[in-house]
Amino acid sequence: MTIRLFRIGAWLALAAIIFVTVSPIGLRPRDLVSTNFDRAAAYAVLSALFVFAYPRHRWTVAALVVLAAGGVELLQFLSPMRHPQLMDAAVKAAGGVTGLFAGILLHSGAARLRSDSRK
Repeated sequence: MTIRLFRIGAWLALAAIIFVTVSPIGLRPRDLVSTNFDRAAAYAVLSALFVFAYPRHRWTVAALVVLAAGGVELLQFLSPMRHPQLMDAAVKAAGGVTGLFAGILLHSGAARLRSDSRK
């Protein structure tokens, strides 16, 4: 049941990121922090969610998140009000990789706690 919730959350997070990235600027939520931090954090959370959703597929998760960072940035070509930038894709990919490692550490720690509690 828990993995199902993480899978739903991960795919919904990806859909939300795609929507926010491709939608007109006026529909984007206001940033509370710098735009680059916001981008990196979104992809870090996305990546961590995918690690928990698919714990045995870490390399696939890494590839998905990095490709999503570039692909979603390229989707901005479809919107005349948006301007894709290579640096934006790099910030998103870096956030995704950071989230991947954080997700792996958190997932490993949670698995260790579960196994210790069974003893």
